[in-house]
Amino acid sequence: MSENKAASSQSDKQFKQRLSQIYHKIKNASQFMTAMPEIEGSILEMLGAERITIYQCVRNGKEIVATFKSSKESREIKVPFSPTSIAGYVALSQRPVLIKDLYNDNELKKIHPKLQFDHAFSEKAGLQHRTMIAVPIKEGPVLLGVLQIINKTDGGAFSREDTHHAMHLAQIVGKKFHTELQSTQGPYDYLVQQKLISASELQQFEKQSQTNKLSISEQIHTKGISLDEIGTSLENYYQVPFMGYQETLNLPKLFFDDLKIPFLINNLWLPIAGTKEEVIILLDDPSDTDKIMEIQTIINADKYIFRVGLVEDILRYLNINAHNIDKPNMFDVVSKMEVKEQNKTVASPSEVAAGEDLNSALEASSPTVQLVNQLISETARMGGSDIHIEPAKNNEPGIVRVRVDGVCQELLKVPSNNMDAVVARIKVMSRLDLAERRIPQDGKCKLKVRGKELELRVATIPTVNGESVVMRLLAGGGALPLEKLNLSKENMANVLTLTTHPHGLFLVVGPTGSGKTTTLHAVLGHLNTTEKKIWTAEDPVEITQPGLQQVQINNKVGFDFAAAMRSFLRADPDIILIGEMRDSETAGIGIEASLTGHLVLSTLHTNSAPETITRLLELGMDPINFSDALLGILAQRLMRTLCSSCKQSYKPSQKEIAQLIHTYGEHDFSQLNISSEDIRLNKAVGCSKCNDTGYRGRTGIHELLVASDAMKKLVYKNASIEQLKAQATKDGMRTLLQDGVMKIIQGDSDYSQLMQVVAE
Repeated sequence: MSENKAASSQSDKQFKQRLSQIYHKIKNASQFMTAMPEIEGSILEMLGAERITIYQCVRNGKEIVATFKSSKESREIKVPFSPTSIAGYVALSQRPVLIKDLYNDNELKKIHPKLQFDHAFSEKAGLQHRTMIAVPIKEGPVLLGVLQIINKTDGGAFSREDTHHAMHLAQIVGKKFHTELQSTQGPYDYLVQQKLISASELQQFEKQSQTNKLSISEQIHTKGISLDEIGTSLENYYQVPFMGYQETLNLPKLFFDDLKIPFLINNLWLPIAGTKEEVIILLDDPSDTDKIMEIQTIINADKYIFRVGLVEDILRYLNINAHNIDKPNMFDVVSKMEVKEQNKTVASPSEVAAGEDLNSALEASSPTVQLVNQLISETARMGGSDIHIEPAKNNEPGIVRVRVDGVCQELLKVPSNNMDAVVARIKVMSRLDLAERRIPQDGKCKLKVRGKELELRVATIPTVNGESVVMRLLAGGGALPLEKLNLSKENMANVLTLTTHPHGLFLVVGPTGSGKTTTLHAVLGHLNTTEKKIWTAEDPVEITQPGLQQVQINNKVGFDFAAAMRSFLRADPDIILIGEMRDSETAGIGIEASLTGHLVLSTLHTNSAPETITRLLELGMDPINFSDALLGILAQRLMRTLCSSCKQSYKPSQKEIAQLIHTYGEHDFSQLNISSEDIRLNKAVGCSKCNDTGYRGRTGIHELLVASDAMKKLVYKNASIEQLKAQATKDGMRTLLQDGVMKIIQGDSDYSQLMQVVAE
């Protein structure tokens, strides 16, 4: 085993050395094509391949063109965006494909039903293609070309590892293409480069678009920038032609029989012209691969041509005012379902499992897409984190519940006969197996609601009454500022001190949904400077920050947290965030890294800061190394806050004050120098802004254990939780309950909410 690891490590090292040499030659060449003849042999040897073909996007939105071919074929090859060819499919889906046997039609059909390979063409050119890798060439989210690797030199088939190597090469080519095509870093960066707007103005437009109904392009246009200039900026970023609104254009009616206007409004795309053979699609974001694959599923054309357009222009084509979209009410949609079901019988789950195509049930129920979209849209509007779709017994209506501020509330009921179609729609969005209803499935999807991108994690679980679905709306956007975490003055000062250490281990702990990731990214936002190299491994990547190298864990291919940690240590980091120390291997590597000059941040699912120490020791961590590495542990919970618009201040009774003092601890409370006569609390009332609940939003309560010298000695001696807690308190730690009581006295929440998240 050790010999295999050593061989693998040596092979990996050789690959990186060769890739580095190729990178510098491509980077230093005036044009990509001038470098290829010199480095082609090195590339083929590095990949163990016979031939390579490199396609580049041309700015017409419909095809890619071969710029380099390892063959005698001199004819220019143009490949349209189409699922019928391998390069065209990769350009369309922007997903890598590994085909072990090009003569196996079943293998091609599993990738896409229309996918095929023209053996006659290759054989006519004197070539025999046996196995192939094709990967997208991208810079950021924007497609710039396709890389094809053909035939293993040893006569075998390409492997998953070969695909990873090809993707590394494609990243290097993408950087060169990005420069040659003069592509910008963002949709509106061209306007900044041309000094039509300033960088600070663009940032302001982006912020305002999150709070008002004006899109970024509308705000720019109101500053006197022409639509042509805005269109040119979009072209330079997306590498796709811009198309403005054309009043005389007639939309192709043949597509709109199967398309519903509310669906197109939510997703911001539409077929603008063409036929079933070749269709032109206008959309707001041509880099949105999920949207493009959904388009390809709904409009089953042979070829696709893309145009980028403004949100307001797309809505004008649909005869909708961008600021007053008239969507059907969610409950109206359910009513339509109920009426429809009086004249229609849908197969039971057992009948479907016996072989009925769920796609047909989905397509037959036209309100289904509207309902799912509006469920997601309404949950986002409410600030919800999860959507629970729950079947009921005896053909009773299914229940949809939404979790807002940590508490579930019923949103509506769905007719039992429509539950299968709703679940099927969600499965289609998440690329789950429609026919599989016996085992749980996990997936994710991205979509836009009113121009705002949302990412959802989806879990389906079979129950005795049918499939239950939970959709989690992931927190998008950037990091929360550290000062917004509502840390106490002492905790804030200690967190800043601990996390400015050049090396060591800092942990944030708590149950699922307690805000650990938000806290760690707030810390990273404070530490994120040009002098620091920061790597993160997360599952999933919810919060993104410029300047961070962020990695998505993929357990299906063996890329877990431990593997990420090992790779990070070879990448010269200053700071490492590892999403979770869920096993002894990950924890051991994290402690080792913190002892060798790295600041390591991570999370655990433990109930308190002292308990975290015993948990890690139980995982087999060496007490000496762990005590040396540990900087501090921040335990936290999220407590619902009173609605700022309707909460009322009042003078509490002596019983309420006594309850707070008892919870805090009489001795500790006496040290605060707070007179019970001066205490005023707030209570929930209820208004339209908080849906008459009295609560809106959540705040953190915290417990910070600082690894003092005395604490390190206890860790080394494997002390009990009671001893650790006593020392932490002596060092100044305020418990979760105590911090919660202080938040109540500050007027943030009330005692009932504290008791729901922390037990006495």
